[in-house]
Amino acid sequence: MTQLIYHVATTLDLFIADRNGVADESVFLYADDGGDFFESVKQYDAVLMGRKTYEYGFQYGLKPGEPSGIAQAAHPEMKHYIFSNELEFESNEKVELVRENAASFCRKLKNDPTSNLQKIWLCGGGQLASELLEHQLIDTLILKINPIMLGDGIPLFASVKQKLNLKLLNSKNYDSGVVVSTYQIEYKV
Repeated sequence: MTQLIYHVATTLDLFIADRNGVADESVFLYADDGGDFFESVKQYDAVLMGRKTYEYGFQYGLKPGEPSGIAQAAHPEMKHYIFSNELEFESNEKVELVRENAASFCRKLKNDPTSNLQKIWLCGGGQLASELLEHQLIDTLILKINPIMLGDGIPLFASVKQKLNLKLLNSKNYDSGVVVSTYQIEYKV
């Protein structure tokens, strides 16, 4: 079955961006993991993004309907699924605008027996992650925890109303203080 992996940079207090939505080098230590993040993105067959995460690339020249920067650089053939009722662009073979319910769409995507998708990267954001977590669709959580606390910002999950047990699968420390931890989510059945 296809794995859905929420793989994201976060602060120690679990914010994926500051309160203004900034998630650049002023907040995160992107280069301080020896290039492991970039290499790890190559494992994914598709990427999921909410509107705000996708629009973040617009300030760097991304145009609606184009693949996002790091996903495109790491894996040029990676399929993008952008969840938004506000964006306007024509879907194409690389970027699909999804207007239907995210949980329903992702359930179909994960369970499609004709799909070649092995690993799907949930890139962000917090609202999309919350919805998919609520419907028990996220299998693995990979957190690139940066040694910074913001005190306020966009949370890892917009809202989580359930207790979840996480099984630590792997953890790696970097000289910069960055810690990358991989957890399997254990849902109650």
